[in-house]
Amino acid sequence: MRVIAKKILREFWQRHADCEQQLKAWFQEASKAKWKNTKDIQKEYSTASFLISNRVVFNIKGNQYRLIVKINYDYQMVWIRFIGTHPEYDKIDATKI
Repeated sequence: MRVIAKKILREFWQRHADCEQQLKAWFQEASKAKWKNTKDIQKEYSTASFLISNRVVFNIKGNQYRLIVKINYDYQMVWIRFIGTHPEYDKIDATKI
């Protein structure tokens, strides 16, 4: 998968250093993945949540942080839509961000 854009993750872990390694690991795993559907993601990330419009919510650092991405399986693209703390996540509409 091609992940757009690592810069968003980097800026976040510069403010929240406790999740840097987890975000780097997620980025590496996602970049090497060949996900064709939600079942492929579920095999690797059992706690991932699947929303409408091919959006996926990943729990980072034991659910302390939430990462929302939008995926185009045909083009093997992942767009980072949101990264934030759990309370920040609770304030947004994950299906529209």
